[in-house]
Formats: sequence, C-alpha cells, structure tokens
Amino acid sequence: MLNIDSLERGVVIDHIKAGKSMEIYRVLELDKLDCSVAIIKNARSKKSERKDIIKIEDRIDIDLDVLGFIDPNITVNIIDGGKIVEKKKLTLPARVVNVVKCKNPRCITSVEQELDHVFALTEKGVYRCIYCEQEYQPQ
Repeated sequence: MLNIDSLERGVVIDHIKAGKSMEIYRVLELDKLDCSVAIIKNARSKKSERKDIIKIEDRIDIDLDVLGFIDPNITVNIIDGGKIVEKKKLTLPARVVNVVKCKNPRCITSVEQELDHVFALTEKGVYRCIYCEQEYQPQ
C-alpha cells in the first residue's frame, strides 16, 4: 500500500472524485503555494471504489468554498499536532468566480477577455452566468 507521510499541520482534502484532483489543484492555485502539496490519485476508498486526495503541508488561507461547487461530497480535514482538529462540511457557494467559463458565445465574457466569469447560485440550486443568465451545465 502507498504511504504518504502524515501531516503534523495542514489540510487534507479527501473523498475527491477520482480524476478531479488536478482540477482542484488548478482552481485553488496550489502551484503558487510555498509548501509541500501531495496529490494521491486513484486511492482505494471504502465509500466509493476510487478517490483522489490532496494533502497540503502547513495551514494556508485558501477559499475552500469553491470545493463545494466542484464536488459537495469532498471532505476537508484541518490537521494540527498530527490530529484532525476540524472537519469542514462543504456547501454550495453563493457565487463562483473564474472557476468555469460561460459557454454562451453572445455573453459579454466572450468579447471582454479580462472580465471575470461569475456564476451565481439560484434558488433552484442551479448556477447561472451573472451577465447573460446562461445556465452552467456540468460535463
């Protein structure tokens, strides 16, 4: 079995749908961090057949709410002193910025390249572009 050193202090993003860890790495901009980041892909899981895990050494200030948009089943464990001190349950964020792009070719974001891609959560639990109301369709 693969063994990655346990964390003394940091964040473990667990139960990521297999294959989604690189998307999370990109969205959270983990490449810009000045600490160790371990990505474990296709780990065995009791809940589902396979999962990805991301371990981030040290406490960092990142927006974890966006993880709820990517996959609300992800669990986030805050580690301190080698033990889990907090388990965060994710919810759908009210807005996501520059996580996904609007697919509507007539949207202002298609013309104005520097404009942020912003999607807001509606009462029906659907994300819509704030500029053109285009509904976000996950792949």
